[in-house]
Amino acid sequence: MSTWTFLICSGQSADDALTCGGRRKPCEKCNYDADLLAKTKEDFFMLYNVVVNEWEETTYVPTALGNGLLAAVIVVLLAAAVVFAKVHMKKLAEKPESAAKNAKSGALTIKQLAFCAMAIALGTVLSNIKIFHFPYGGSVTLLSMLVICLPGYFFGLGAGLMTGLAYGVLQLLIDPYVLFPMQLVVDYLLAFGALGLSGLFSNAKNGLLKGYIAAVLGRYVFAVISGWIFFGAYAWEGWAPLPYSLAYNATYIFSEAAVSIVVILMPPVKSAIGRIRQTT
Repeated sequence: MSTWTFLICSGQSADDALTCGGRRKPCEKCNYDADLLAKTKEDFFMLYNVVVNEWEETTYVPTALGNGLLAAVIVVLLAAAVVFAKVHMKKLAEKPESAAKNAKSGALTIKQLAFCAMAIALGTVLSNIKIFHFPYGGSVTLLSMLVICLPGYFFGLGAGLMTGLAYGVLQLLIDPYVLFPMQLVVDYLLAFGALGLSGLFSNAKNGLLKGYIAAVLGRYVFAVISGWIFFGAYAWEGWAPLPYSLAYNATYIFSEAAVSIVVILMPPVKSAIGRIRQTT
């Protein structure tokens, strides 16, 4: 026999409460609140909590263990960036002076690690400085993508990819917005990791400009995929998910890219970045 526990909430009065088997039945709102509480209860042995709001939207928030693992991943990715950068620079060394410099693995490793860490930290700070907010979502930050692209331009593709991944993990740790577990991978790991594609042109003429454009296009591709697959329900009225994602992500990504390209082309900036690269 089914029975109901006596429960009266703000959604019903004692007189209006339904009965079953002579006992009070909780209202629909009360049942929902109980389910919500059960779904949002933190489990230390899980990596994230599943949170469902009153509009039936599901998000995933890292638990204490999840945050700890994310921090550990950042350290591992930075260490991997150092190793990849070291190997890449040794392969590209053509002058005896460069080879001798690369042989000093201790000092070079410290320099690379310090620069990658500073780029991630500075990029994170700049990502929270919004130059412009679009009314329908998205914003232009203060050159945050450019800063994250520098390790790839300085040290090569391996260091760039690992730095981009570490930056994505840090963004997830600080301000997570996850509707689906796979969306976490696309939005935070692949999209931000693509900023490391700047390393493809680390030794090309105008390599920073070419690398930055490649990195931005890489991030745009993954952002479009995420918007198309996971955020299609938010498409503007009359828009299909794919065109919506193409237009929405293009507005804020390419707007910031345009500002950054203007900065990159400034002679004083080019000269300063060149001097910094020589000392790393």
